Amino acid sequence: MNLKLFSVASFLMVALVFNPAWAQEAPEVDRSATGGAQTLEDIMARQKQLEVDESFRSENLGDPASAPPIRDELGTLGGRSDADVWRGIRYNELDPETQVRGPAVDVLIQDEGMPWLEFREGPLINYGGGAIIGFLVLLVIFYFVRGKIRIEGGPSGKKIERFKAIERFGHWLLAGSFIALALTGLLTLMGRSFLIPVIGHEAFSTLAIGSKWIHNNIAWSFMLGLVLTFCMWVVHNIPNKLDWQWLKAGGGIFSDSHPSAKKFNAGQKIIFWTVMILGVSVSLSGLSLLFPFQLPMFADTFGFINSILGTDFPTALAPHEEMQYANTWHSIVAFLMMLAIIAHIYIGSVGMEGAFDAMGNGQVDLEWARQHHDLWVEEVQARQGKGESS
Repeated sequence: MNLKLFSVASFLMVALVFNPAWAQEAPEVDRSATGGAQTLEDIMARQKQLEVDESFRSENLGDPASAPPIRDELGTLGGRSDADVWRGIRYNELDPETQVRGPAVDVLIQDEGMPWLEFREGPLINYGGGAIIGFLVLLVIFYFVRGKIRIEGGPSGKKIERFKAIERFGHWLLAGSFIALALTGLLTLMGRSFLIPVIGHEAFSTLAIGSKWIHNNIAWSFMLGLVLTFCMWVVHNIPNKLDWQWLKAGGGIFSDSHPSAKKFNAGQKIIFWTVMILGVSVSLSGLSLLFPFQLPMFADTFGFINSILGTDFPTALAPHEEMQYANTWHSIVAFLMMLAIIAHIYIGSVGMEGAFDAMGNGQVDLEWARQHHDLWVEEVQARQGKGESS
């Protein structure tokens, strides 16, 4: 898959959400009374989150050519003031020199950090956490209304191999690492707001340091599990016409019907591709965060989107802005994955009788398999009849 096309699919949502071009523009302000400097109206417009034309500041950087000769009193100080210099630094119009060596050390002012922090500590926690809690409540309600999906007629007592050991290893490597990443990620994101008031700063500090170490290192297991499961199961997850019939029947989740399916039904295929697409996306943003300033992704992606859609997303991003976009996108995608995995855990455990055995020991009841994956059972039995491995 073309990497740029994948980047568009992965990052378009965050671009749409955080692009300042969508903000309402502030009315034009008369600055003659302040000599061109900002006014109270400018300050109030920013507080209302209106889009303010900053050119009156970014272009007001002083003119050294108009400075008095060096022989005059105060020399050349009249050409550019300290305020002019700091405006030049803020709007990246000066090229500062520093003896400090390292990535992004020449960025002295980057004022997009506050919107990022406000989003992270506000809407991200509120909507992300609210979505998880709300989804869990819905699943509890659904369980009490629908009940567990039982094996009609009860288990047959006969077993059929559903997944081999290597398949179960890949699944649990991916699942276990994701659960660890989700828990440590939630702790890192929400711990300051919810845990510090309960356990105090010192205890949380120890917990946060440990969570960060686990999160950064378990990430490699997650990516390995992602590759393993993709290689083993992609051939079974190609959509076909049976999937539409399965979806029209609701997969038997809302009724007692059992639509035909091969090794993976349409619901499992949706989970598979959701995990693969979001998993790759969250891995890319995670790598960008693991190696700060080394893997910028958003400026090029925004430029590609602009060339295709004619939009005006920012393409001149400071190194810190790249990291802020990566962090924001990483969190959004992680929340979406959590919702998908919670649904998967539900149906694979308390939601359906006999389902957990598939990944527990690899052996499922034959009657369960016939009711949920009848075409796959026929294929396996046909191969066994020919003496082939299942």
